[in-house]
Amino acid sequence: MSARAYIETSMVSYLTARPSRDIVAAAHQQISLEWWEHRRLDFELCISQLVVDEAQRGDPERVRQRLRIIDGIPLLEVTESAQELAISIVQEGLLHRTAFPDALHIAIATVHQVEYLLTWNCSHIANAEILPRVATICERHELVLPFVCTPEELLGESQ
Repeated sequence: MSARAYIETSMVSYLTARPSRDIVAAAHQQISLEWWEHRRLDFELCISQLVVDEAQRGDPERVRQRLRIIDGIPLLEVTESAQELAISIVQEGLLHRTAFPDALHIAIATVHQVEYLLTWNCSHIANAEILPRVATICERHELVLPFVCTPEELLGESQ
């Protein structure tokens, strides 16, 4: 069985965004496309209703594209345990309450024992200063934090 990868909304957004003139955003778009074309079949992908909800916001054409990308990807349930873990992350002050959806992405992937959480959100999710403390909270809940990474970190050796 393949390792599971939770696809957070920022990944989907980069896959469907208009080509950016910003060099960093353009690089993220290119890396996302490379990962999607060359690596996604190596993983069992999963998302949550939260990803669907976030993908439905914004420009109608981009919404259609995002929904097309995630169509058919299995949904992980937003459980009470996931909600409790996300609340703990926010209550510990690791994320501001306005970033609760980001804490919930982490919690959903953690509660469902997903191996990888794939994101470009380096402010609140793939943040090297926050993640060790999030891992400690997960341990208190007797859970193991998934490996949180960007698509670039999961491209593999062939790239």
